[in-house]
Amino acid sequence: MSSSEVEPDTLDLVCQLDNVQGMVDALSLVRWKRHQDSVLELSEHGIVVIVEESGCLQAKVYLKKELFVSYEYRAEGRPRFGVSLGVFVDCLNTFSVSGRSSSIEMCYPGPDMQLLLKSVDSTDACIYAEIRTRIPDTISWDYNFEPAGSTPLSFTVKSAALKEAIDDLEWPGSSIQIVLQPDPPSVQFRGEGHGDLQIDFMYYANTDLLIAFQCDRLVSYRYKYKFLRATTSNMPGSVIKDNRGSKLTIGRGGMLKVQHLVSVGRPTAQHPHIDSAAYQLPSRIAYIEFFVKPEVDEEPVNDA
Repeated sequence: MSSSEVEPDTLDLVCQLDNVQGMVDALSLVRWKRHQDSVLELSEHGIVVIVEESGCLQAKVYLKKELFVSYEYRAEGRPRFGVSLGVFVDCLNTFSVSGRSSSIEMCYPGPDMQLLLKSVDSTDACIYAEIRTRIPDTISWDYNFEPAGSTPLSFTVKSAALKEAIDDLEWPGSSIQIVLQPDPPSVQFRGEGHGDLQIDFMYYANTDLLIAFQCDRLVSYRYKYKFLRATTSNMPGSVIKDNRGSKLTIGRGGMLKVQHLVSVGRPTAQHPHIDSAAYQLPSRIAYIEFFVKPEVDEEPVNDA
Protein backbone atom coordinates (compact mmCIF):
# COMPACT_ATOMS: atom_id res chain seq x y z
CA MET A 1 0.00 0.00 0.00
CA SER A 2 1.41 3.38 -0.98
CA SER A 3 1.44 6.44 1.25
CA SER A 4 -1.18 8.01 -1.00
CA GLU A 5 -3.60 5.30 0.12
CA VAL A 6 -3.04 5.95 3.82
CA GLU A 7 -5.34 8.34 5.65
CA PRO A 8 -3.25 11.43 6.47
CA ASP A 9 -4.78 11.69 9.93
CA THR A 10 -3.38 8.27 10.87
CA LEU A 11 0.22 9.25 10.13
CA ASP A 12 2.62 10.36 12.87
CA LEU A 13 5.10 11.73 10.35
CA VAL A 14 5.11 12.88 6.73
CA CYS A 15 8.35 14.40 5.48
CA GLN A 16 10.20 15.03 2.25
CA LEU A 17 13.95 14.96 1.63
CA ASP A 18 15.54 16.42 -1.50
CA ASN A 19 18.86 14.53 -1.39
CA VAL A 20 18.53 10.81 -0.75
CA GLN A 21 22.26 10.22 -1.23
CA GLY A 22 23.06 12.51 1.68
CA MET A 23 20.86 10.41 3.96
CA VAL A 24 22.43 7.22 2.61
CA ASP A 25 25.89 8.61 3.42
CA ALA A 26 24.87 9.56 6.96
CA LEU A 27 23.34 6.15 7.72
CA SER A 28 26.16 4.25 6.02
CA LEU A 29 28.63 5.78 8.46
CA VAL A 30 27.02 3.83 11.33
CA ARG A 31 26.67 0.61 9.34
CA TRP A 32 29.80 -1.17 10.53
CA LYS A 33 28.57 -4.68 9.73
CA ARG A 34 26.18 -6.27 7.27
CA HIS A 35 23.35 -7.28 9.60
CA GLN A 36 22.44 -4.56 12.08
CA ASP A 37 19.28 -3.54 13.84
CA SER A 38 18.53 0.10 14.47
CA VAL A 39 15.97 2.12 16.38
CA LEU A 40 14.32 5.21 14.91
CA GLU A 41 13.01 7.82 17.31
CA LEU A 42 10.66 10.46 15.93
CA SER A 43 10.00 13.86 17.44
CA GLU A 44 9.01 17.38 16.51
CA HIS A 45 12.74 18.17 16.25
CA GLY A 46 13.60 15.47 13.70
CA ILE A 47 14.62 11.82 13.47
CA VAL A 48 17.31 10.07 15.49
CA VAL A 49 18.66 6.71 14.30
CA ILE A 50 20.33 4.65 17.05
CA VAL A 51 22.61 1.64 16.54
CA GLU A 52 24.47 -0.24 19.25
CA GLU A 53 26.54 -3.35 19.87
CA SER A 54 27.60 -5.39 22.87
CA GLY A 55 26.76 -2.65 25.34
CA CYS A 56 30.12 -1.07 24.47
CA LEU A 57 29.45 0.87 21.29
CA GLN A 58 26.57 3.13 20.37
CA ALA A 59 26.04 5.41 17.38
CA LYS A 60 23.42 8.07 16.73
CA VAL A 61 22.51 9.83 13.50
CA TYR A 62 20.71 13.12 14.07
CA LEU A 63 18.48 14.11 11.16
CA LYS A 64 17.11 17.49 12.22
CA LYS A 65 13.82 18.65 10.74
CA GLU A 66 15.70 21.48 8.98
CA LEU A 67 17.29 18.84 6.73
CA PHE A 68 13.91 18.10 5.17
CA VAL A 69 12.05 20.10 2.55
CA SER A 70 8.91 19.53 4.64
CA TYR A 71 8.42 17.92 8.03
CA GLU A 72 4.90 17.35 9.36
CA TYR A 73 4.87 15.75 12.78
CA ARG A 74 1.55 14.84 14.39
CA ALA A 75 2.38 12.25 17.04
CA GLU A 76 2.08 12.67 20.76
CA GLY A 77 5.26 11.78 22.57
CA ARG A 78 8.19 10.26 20.71
CA PRO A 79 7.36 7.08 18.77
CA ARG A 80 10.22 4.57 18.60
CA PHE A 81 10.43 1.57 16.30
CA GLY A 82 13.06 -0.84 15.08
CA VAL A 83 14.16 -1.48 11.50
CA SER A 84 16.98 -3.39 9.87
CA LEU A 85 19.62 -0.75 9.14
CA GLY A 86 20.88 -2.68 6.13
CA VAL A 87 17.38 -2.94 4.63
CA PHE A 88 16.77 0.76 5.30
CA VAL A 89 20.02 1.87 3.60
CA ASP A 90 19.63 -0.55 0.67
CA CYS A 91 16.05 0.63 0.16
CA LEU A 92 17.09 4.29 0.16
CA ASN A 93 19.77 3.43 -2.39
CA THR A 94 17.10 2.31 -4.85
CA PHE A 95 15.80 5.89 -4.83
CA SER A 96 19.22 7.42 -5.39
CA VAL A 97 19.98 8.18 -9.03
CA SER A 98 23.63 8.55 -10.01
CA GLY A 99 24.54 12.05 -11.15
CA ARG A 100 21.63 13.92 -9.61
CA SER A 101 19.81 14.46 -6.34
CA SER A 102 16.65 12.45 -5.79
CA SER A 103 13.70 13.43 -3.62
CA ILE A 104 11.55 11.12 -1.53
CA GLU A 105 8.58 11.28 0.77
CA MET A 106 8.74 9.26 3.98
CA CYS A 107 5.69 8.38 6.09
CA TYR A 108 5.04 6.49 9.30
CA PRO A 109 3.13 4.42 10.25
CA GLY A 110 1.57 2.44 7.41
CA PRO A 111 -1.50 0.20 7.96
CA ASP A 112 0.75 -2.52 9.42
CA MET A 113 3.15 -0.09 11.11
CA GLN A 114 5.45 -0.01 8.07
CA LEU A 115 7.81 2.81 7.18
CA LEU A 116 6.64 4.04 3.77
CA LEU A 117 8.87 5.60 1.11
CA LYS A 118 7.85 7.16 -2.21
CA SER A 119 9.76 8.99 -4.95
CA VAL A 120 8.33 12.44 -5.65
CA ASP A 121 10.47 13.97 -8.40
CA SER A 122 10.51 11.39 -11.18
CA THR A 123 8.53 12.09 -14.36
CA ASP A 124 9.09 8.60 -15.76
CA ALA A 125 8.06 6.39 -12.87
CA CYS A 126 7.10 6.46 -9.22
CA ILE A 127 8.87 4.14 -6.82
CA TYR A 128 7.18 2.90 -3.63
CA ALA A 129 8.71 0.92 -0.83
CA GLU A 130 7.52 -0.48 2.48
CA ILE A 131 9.91 -1.38 5.29
CA ARG A 132 8.71 -3.69 8.02
CA THR A 133 9.25 -2.31 11.52
CA ARG A 134 9.32 -3.96 14.91
CA ILE A 135 8.87 -3.02 18.54
CA PRO A 136 12.33 -2.33 20.03
CA ASP A 137 13.10 -5.21 22.40
CA THR A 138 15.83 -3.43 24.32
CA ILE A 139 16.26 0.06 25.66
CA SER A 140 19.42 1.86 24.58
CA TRP A 141 22.13 1.62 27.21
CA ASP A 142 22.75 4.73 29.24
CA TYR A 143 26.09 6.09 28.11
CA ASN A 144 26.06 8.95 30.65
CA PHE A 145 28.55 11.08 28.75
CA GLU A 146 29.77 13.76 31.13
CA PRO A 147 32.77 16.11 30.95
CA ALA A 148 35.90 14.73 32.57
CA GLY A 149 36.63 18.05 34.27
CA SER A 150 36.38 21.80 33.97
CA THR A 151 38.56 21.76 30.84
CA PRO A 152 37.26 19.57 28.01
CA LEU A 153 39.54 16.76 26.87
CA SER A 154 39.02 16.95 23.13
CA PHE A 155 40.68 17.29 19.77
CA THR A 156 39.53 17.75 16.19
CA VAL A 157 41.37 16.01 13.38
CA LYS A 158 40.76 15.91 9.64
CA SER A 159 38.35 13.05 8.94
CA ALA A 160 40.53 11.42 6.28
CA ALA A 161 43.58 11.52 8.57
CA LEU A 162 41.61 9.96 11.45
CA LYS A 163 40.38 7.12 9.27
CA GLU A 164 43.88 6.48 7.89
CA ALA A 165 45.40 6.43 11.38
CA ILE A 166 42.85 3.96 12.75
CA ASP A 167 43.15 1.74 9.66
CA ASP A 168 46.95 1.68 10.06
CA LEU A 169 46.66 0.57 13.70
CA GLU A 170 44.85 -2.66 12.91
CA TRP A 171 45.90 -5.64 15.03
CA PRO A 172 43.37 -8.51 15.23
CA GLY A 173 41.74 -8.64 18.67
CA SER A 174 43.94 -5.84 19.98
CA SER A 175 43.33 -2.64 21.88
CA ILE A 176 44.24 0.91 20.96
CA GLN A 177 45.55 3.33 23.54
CA ILE A 178 44.69 7.00 23.10
CA VAL A 179 46.94 9.42 25.00
CA LEU A 180 46.39 13.17 25.32
CA GLN A 181 49.07 15.33 26.88
CA PRO A 182 49.26 19.12 27.27
CA ASP A 183 53.07 19.50 27.02
CA PRO A 184 53.86 19.24 24.23
CA PRO A 185 50.20 19.41 23.12
CA SER A 186 49.71 16.18 21.25
CA VAL A 187 47.56 13.09 20.67
CA GLN A 188 48.99 9.59 20.45
CA PHE A 189 47.37 6.45 19.09
CA ARG A 190 49.21 3.29 20.15
CA GLY A 191 48.52 -0.20 18.89
CA GLU A 192 50.06 -3.43 20.14
CA GLY A 193 50.15 -6.76 18.35
CA HIS A 194 53.01 -8.55 16.62
CA GLY A 195 54.83 -5.29 17.22
CA ASP A 196 54.10 -1.80 18.46
CA LEU A 197 52.83 1.02 16.28
CA GLN A 198 52.39 4.61 17.39
CA ILE A 199 50.88 7.50 15.47
CA ASP A 200 51.41 11.01 16.83
CA PHE A 201 49.48 14.18 16.03
CA MET A 202 51.47 17.17 17.28
CA TYR A 203 49.19 20.18 17.62
CA TYR A 204 51.57 22.98 16.62
CA ALA A 205 53.42 20.92 14.01
CA ASN A 206 50.31 19.49 12.31
CA THR A 207 47.66 22.19 12.51
CA ASP A 208 46.54 21.24 9.02
CA LEU A 209 45.60 17.79 10.38
CA LEU A 210 45.05 18.41 14.10
CA ILE A 211 42.70 21.36 13.82
CA ALA A 212 41.84 21.94 17.49
CA PHE A 213 43.15 20.64 20.82
CA GLN A 214 42.04 21.05 24.46
CA CYS A 215 43.78 19.24 27.30
CA ASP A 216 45.09 20.38 30.69
CA ARG A 217 46.48 17.06 32.00
CA LEU A 218 47.82 13.71 30.85
CA VAL A 219 45.07 11.17 30.14
CA SER A 220 45.24 7.70 28.65
CA TYR A 221 42.58 5.08 27.94
CA ARG A 222 42.41 1.86 25.95
CA TYR A 223 39.61 0.90 23.58
CA LYS A 224 38.84 -2.32 21.74
CA TYR A 225 40.12 -1.92 18.20
CA LYS A 226 36.96 -3.34 16.61
CA PHE A 227 34.83 -0.71 18.36
CA LEU A 228 37.19 2.16 17.60
CA ARG A 229 37.45 1.08 13.97
CA ALA A 230 33.66 1.06 13.67
CA THR A 231 33.68 4.85 14.13
CA THR A 232 35.44 5.32 10.77
CA SER A 233 35.35 1.98 8.91
CA ASN A 234 32.41 2.84 6.67
CA MET A 235 33.11 6.54 6.24
CA PRO A 236 31.54 7.54 2.89
CA GLY A 237 33.58 9.17 0.16
CA SER A 238 31.66 12.44 0.57
CA VAL A 239 32.93 12.83 4.16
CA ILE A 240 36.51 12.07 3.15
CA LYS A 241 36.24 14.49 0.24
CA ASP A 242 34.76 17.30 2.36
CA ASN A 243 37.34 16.47 5.07
CA ARG A 244 35.80 18.95 7.49
CA GLY A 245 37.14 17.37 10.64
CA SER A 246 36.02 14.82 13.21
CA LYS A 247 35.92 15.72 16.90
CA LEU A 248 36.93 13.26 19.61
CA THR A 249 36.14 13.95 23.27
CA ILE A 250 37.06 11.89 26.33
CA GLY A 251 34.46 12.13 29.07
CA ARG A 252 34.21 10.96 32.64
CA GLY A 253 35.44 7.40 33.12
CA GLY A 254 37.10 7.39 29.71
CA MET A 255 33.92 7.36 27.61
CA LEU A 256 34.98 8.34 24.09
CA LYS A 257 32.69 10.42 21.90
CA VAL A 258 33.49 10.66 18.17
CA GLN A 259 31.55 13.21 16.12
CA HIS A 260 31.32 13.43 12.32
CA LEU A 261 29.52 15.84 9.99
CA VAL A 262 27.79 14.70 6.81
CA SER A 263 26.36 17.03 4.18
CA VAL A 264 22.81 16.23 3.09
CA GLY A 265 22.25 19.31 0.95
CA ARG A 266 21.88 19.20 -2.82
CA PRO A 267 25.34 19.43 -4.45
CA THR A 268 24.58 22.65 -6.31
CA ALA A 269 25.32 26.29 -5.53
CA GLN A 270 21.78 27.18 -6.56
CA HIS A 271 20.24 25.48 -3.53
CA PRO A 272 18.74 28.09 -1.16
CA HIS A 273 20.56 26.53 1.81
CA ILE A 274 23.99 26.96 0.21
CA ASP A 275 25.78 30.28 -0.07
CA SER A 276 27.64 31.61 -3.13
CA ALA A 277 30.76 29.65 -2.19
CA ALA A 278 28.76 26.40 -2.13
CA TYR A 279 29.41 26.04 1.60
CA GLN A 280 26.86 23.80 3.31
CA LEU A 281 25.12 25.76 6.04
CA PRO A 282 24.65 24.05 9.43
CA SER A 283 20.96 23.36 8.73
CA ARG A 284 22.01 21.02 5.90
CA ILE A 285 24.43 18.98 7.99
CA ALA A 286 23.64 15.65 9.65
CA TYR A 287 25.43 15.04 12.93
CA ILE A 288 26.74 11.56 13.73
CA GLU A 289 27.96 10.60 17.20
CA PHE A 290 29.67 7.42 18.36
CA PHE A 291 30.10 6.51 22.01
CA VAL A 292 32.80 3.94 22.85
CA LYS A 293 33.30 2.53 26.34
CA PRO A 294 36.93 2.07 27.43
CA GLU A 295 38.47 -1.19 28.52
CA VAL A 296 38.45 -1.54 32.31
CA ASP A 297 41.02 -4.27 32.90
CA GLU A 298 43.66 -1.80 34.01
CA GLU A 299 43.92 1.51 35.80
CA PRO A 300 43.98 4.42 33.33
CA VAL A 301 46.58 7.14 33.45
CA ASN A 302 44.90 10.31 34.64
CA ASP A 303 47.24 12.91 36.10
CA ALA A 304 45.43 15.76 37.75
